Amino acid sequence: MSYHYYRGLVKSQPSIVASAQGDVTGDGVSDNVYLTGVRTADSPFVQQITLVVQDGSSGRVTHTRLQDNAGYSPSLFLGDFTGNKVNQILVSINSGGSGGIMYHFVYSYLNNVATIIFNYKAYNDLYQYTVTYKDNYKVEVVSKLNKMKYIIDISSRDKEYLGEIYQTNGKLKQPISGFVNPLSGLYPVDFDGNKVYELLAYQKIAGRYNADALGYVLNTLAWNGNQFALSNQNVAIFGSTIQ
Repeated sequence: MSYHYYRGLVKSQPSIVASAQGDVTGDGVSDNVYLTGVRTADSPFVQQITLVVQDGSSGRVTHTRLQDNAGYSPSLFLGDFTGNKVNQILVSINSGGSGGIMYHFVYSYLNNVATIIFNYKAYNDLYQYTVTYKDNYKVEVVSKLNKMKYIIDISSRDKEYLGEIYQTNGKLKQPISGFVNPLSGLYPVDFDGNKVYELLAYQKIAGRYNADALGYVLNTLAWNGNQFALSNQNVAIFGSTIQ
């Protein structure tokens, strides 16, 4: 199901900012799912974002205030992430910060009970990395959770950039560490084609400062019966023009 957005006049009272339809309660009847929020005058900023579910069978309406309920471009996606043949609700909100950080939650609404099964804060706490510049124009990225190491070759970067970091013999002038940003994108992808979605998480790898992008850590998360667990991890790098 695709994302839907609603644009309207600025109001001081909550209005619908995103909408989707599908069975989220598990009774086989399509439900109405909304995000409501208070729009800001002369700004796309939305506050007091709330998840609202109208049960398709009974008409009962349930409101759930989000933990992080202010930001930009709030959106909904409904899909089966757990394999129980019932849709869960992916909520995404742009924080608006310079790092491109996003707020993401996945809610189960089975039997009209809201349960968070993915929380971006817990994800960011669990997935930790080190980024270390090495001699000979290499950067080492280590994923602590699964003890994996990746090497990024930065030898194709411009000479001025490299000259600030390395001596002419390829040795570091001084130790330098980078960092991996918190979650900046979470996308539903059915990799197996079995109508059960995985989550593809993007985190930017930064060098000496945030705008010094070196690539992205891409983590695929799949539901293991109790939680979303890491099923695959890759590091994507930027290409360079062939001279």
